[in-house]
Amino acid sequence: MTQSEKLTGRPVISATGLFTPSDTITNEELVESFNRYVERHNADNAAAIEAGDVEALQTSSVEFIEKASGIKARHVMAKGPILNPEIMAPRWPERSNEELSMLAEIGVKAARQALERAGRDAAAVDAVLCAASNMERPYPAMAIEIQQELGIDGFGFDMNVACSSATFGIQTAADYIRSGNARSVLVISPEITSGHLNWRDRDSHFIFGDVATAVLVEDAGIAPATHWDILGTKLKTVFSNNIRNNFGFLNRASPDGEGKADKLFVQEGRKVFKEVLPMVAEHIAGHMADEGVEAADLKRLWLHQANKSMNDFIGRKVLGRAPEAGEQPNILQDYANTSSAGSIIAFSKYSDDLTDGDTGLICSFGAGYSVGSVLVQRHG
Repeated sequence: MTQSEKLTGRPVISATGLFTPSDTITNEELVESFNRYVERHNADNAAAIEAGDVEALQTSSVEFIEKASGIKARHVMAKGPILNPEIMAPRWPERSNEELSMLAEIGVKAARQALERAGRDAAAVDAVLCAASNMERPYPAMAIEIQQELGIDGFGFDMNVACSSATFGIQTAADYIRSGNARSVLVISPEITSGHLNWRDRDSHFIFGDVATAVLVEDAGIAPATHWDILGTKLKTVFSNNIRNNFGFLNRASPDGEGKADKLFVQEGRKVFKEVLPMVAEHIAGHMADEGVEAADLKRLWLHQANKSMNDFIGRKVLGRAPEAGEQPNILQDYANTSSAGSIIAFSKYSDDLTDGDTGLICSFGAGYSVGSVLVQRHG
């Protein structure tokens, strides 16, 4: 039987890949650095602060960060400059146009792991989607650069739906499989979030970490014996300014002044909590109803890793009770918020123990507002 005769038009997840930077910043290290910056700023501006012309900055604490987020550490690509109170931003040597870009480099590492786990040669892949929040450049597309580095004869493009990029990418890949336009698609989410984070903002400097994930979406007819059937996908967006990054082609990002702070990550956290959570809970309930899946059918929830309190709220809404240990794994304590990669990290690290027929839900949500969900069932 030829490969084309095996095709079913049913999309599955064949494997995932994960690249984790070696450098880690603990909350203790982050607070020590941030507080040194605050003390220096307040001392340098003591007279202006006394006169009421400049607002004094507040120090932070480990307790504040962990209570606000559940985060204890994060992986980053450039630890030293971030912790330097005089810099407080990632720094690395600029690469020439002939060198592999940083985003492509970590995306390729995650992709190769996914291919290895699936027993798949890159030459068998038809398309690459780079689905991420923090793009390195407008063009050429990182996806095409990754495609070339892997040796894939097909097509690729970038897509950005903020923290929901990976799930939107999975639906796009699944649609290619359903339509017969591809047999095998890599959805890659390289997130160097440290480059767009304001490390001098007390309310958000602890939120993000760097990482890259890859999801191999394929036709069931060519997938490995053990895979995840994609039962259904569902997407929704509603415009909001409450999570925003204004860095773009008309401006330049600078973490330290002259009206440039909003060119980095900014959010209205309380508004996000109040507005996004009901939207996500309603979205998941509607998706489950569409596919005839009951709460009792779900063995696991792999949610976007933004904030532990948010995930706990969503888990209770979806399951109708507090999730039991293992039903809703969190990776926040080790990785922090990794934007689009978070739910995929959770899925990659906490899915191998499930068995044939077990059903779960991958869900991401974030700026846009956006929410994407993928219902999956273990096969084999």
